[in-house]
Amino acid sequence: MNKRNESGTSRRIHQIERQLDDLTQHDLLRRRRVTSTPCRASVTVDGRNMLAFCSNDYLGLADHPALQHALQEGAALYGVGSGASHLISGHSRAHAQLEERLADTQAAYIENARALYFSTGYMANLAVLAGLAAADPGQTAIFSESLNHASLIDGTRLARCAVQVYPHADVDALESQLRQSQASTKIVVTDSVFSMDGVIAPVAELTALCERYDAWLVVDDAHGFGVMGNRGSGILEALNLRSSNLIYMGTLGKAAGVSGAFIAAHGSVIEWLLQKARTYIYTTASPPALAHALLTGLDLVQGEEGMQRRLHLHSLISQFKSAFQATLGNQAGGMTLMASATQIQPLLVGENQVALRYAAQLFEQGIWVPAIRPPTVPAGTARLRMTLSAGHSSEQVAALIQALHGLQKKVA
Repeated sequence: MNKRNESGTSRRIHQIERQLDDLTQHDLLRRRRVTSTPCRASVTVDGRNMLAFCSNDYLGLADHPALQHALQEGAALYGVGSGASHLISGHSRAHAQLEERLADTQAAYIENARALYFSTGYMANLAVLAGLAAADPGQTAIFSESLNHASLIDGTRLARCAVQVYPHADVDALESQLRQSQASTKIVVTDSVFSMDGVIAPVAELTALCERYDAWLVVDDAHGFGVMGNRGSGILEALNLRSSNLIYMGTLGKAAGVSGAFIAAHGSVIEWLLQKARTYIYTTASPPALAHALLTGLDLVQGEEGMQRRLHLHSLISQFKSAFQATLGNQAGGMTLMASATQIQPLLVGENQVALRYAAQLFEQGIWVPAIRPPTVPAGTARLRMTLSAGHSSEQVAALIQALHGLQKKVA
């Protein structure tokens, strides 16, 4: 018996090892680096001092003294863990206050807005798509953007309903799908800012289309909340959109500087998700200290400091794009700067091995930029994904341009 167990275990391990070898052969094996400093523009990673252009801390708040103090205060008030799920005993006053504040950020754009706080954006996206489909079982169809985030793709799978994928930003193709659909509940789902391309979805056109065809529009604003809009409320504020068809997801571990995510929608939708969303019901609530810290995070995002940080971030984006074109040109030695007006600036290089080599060369110069490869992006479109933050200085962006210029010379 023991020999059979050992043989079986060995066979299964060898099978996994062969798969790992296959990932290595195709330059798809991912490795973690270890940081030993707070999330900021300059970090210590794997024991080296680096200039980082790889985090989603878009407003540079993750290491803000006010957030540090708020987290310490939250731990003193509520302890460390929540102890249970929200529907058992884990829902604290801090969670309730945070949800009220989050609802306020979208109240001007969503009728009777209410918010539900989740531990992660991934859990929020699974919840909203599966939850909406459960409200009309067997009669729901989801229409998903082709470049949607993995969490939205998995959410459509968990919904167990008919799913159609429409081409990237193709509103006409989507309209054709909606027109032909016989589903009584239609759900269109899209990222607002596509995380690997940096481009913005045609959310205004999608909103009008969903109103015309009586469809829900689920907008994942992970990379817009805190960055877009005068008060940082995200894509709906930036486009001044108002619709009862909108369901909004915003993340709180990026521009807001802490952790978690939220769904904002009509109060009845939120109540339904609270009753039916398995990723909300069957998980321990996030530590209330995090929710307490996020109240301060929202103060920063919505206040004068947040406005100044957004202005600085947008100036860095303009600086990077103009300096890149002036110094390297849009196509630089096989590297193409993709058409993004956001803080996400991808440099398309094509093959996995090339992206890894370029990232390694930049790392040797003290510049940390990740190589993004399939399945995160389509095969043959590996890229360097550079993210700018209000925590960066103009001089640091200039250093990035200089390093990329040096890389271009090596390629040439």
